[in-house]
Amino acid sequence: MHALSFHTWVIHISSVLEWVLAMGAVLLWGERRGEGQWRWLALAMAPALASALCACTWHLYDNDPQLHWLVTVQASLTLGGNCCLAAAAWQIWRTAAQPSSR
Repeated sequence: MHALSFHTWVIHISSVLEWVLAMGAVLLWGERRGEGQWRWLALAMAPALASALCACTWHLYDNDPQLHWLVTVQASLTLGGNCCLAAAAWQIWRTAAQPSSR
């Protein structure tokens, strides 16, 4: 764990925890509004969480060259997650732009 300073670890871990809380907040927001499409946004946030966990794992093992494949997995999860987030946001916008059918 020498690759990162204590303060950097605090930031990494708090960012992961914050993302988990944000996923929960999105779920609650959708439930309270009765808009199920928000669940898709929370689900679309999962690849970014997995990406962050890949980064933390790689750093936990002092950026071991044998685990360098985690960097590729992290990049792929980030790309895929961003696409998922865009699709979920578009779905929310599309649903909100339609006349209310409640």
